[in-house]
Amino acid sequence: MKTLLSKRLAPLAIALALGLAGIGSAGAQSCLDNRQIQEAVSSGQIMSLAAVLAGAGIDGSAEILNVAVCDEGGGLVYVIGLLTATGEAQNLVLDAQ
Repeated sequence: MKTLLSKRLAPLAIALALGLAGIGSAGAQSCLDNRQIQEAVSSGQIMSLAAVLAGAGIDGSAEILNVAVCDEGGGLVYVIGLLTATGEAQNLVLDAQ
């Protein structure tokens, strides 16, 4: 019984460890805080979230779950988590400039 449980939990533990490793590397990405995002939009350095979503053809009924603006390879991008009208969760990376 103990061996069977160990065999079933081992792949889960490995998957969890790999997932957490991925989260750690994503967290190392340089992102702007809310004040910096507002200043970047006001100065014209980046487009507003509404303009980026409209340009990407994102339906206005999508529920925005979270937003970050991060440096990706020297350019700023919006990293957006959203829930579509059909209930599908999506993560998008859209050019902010």
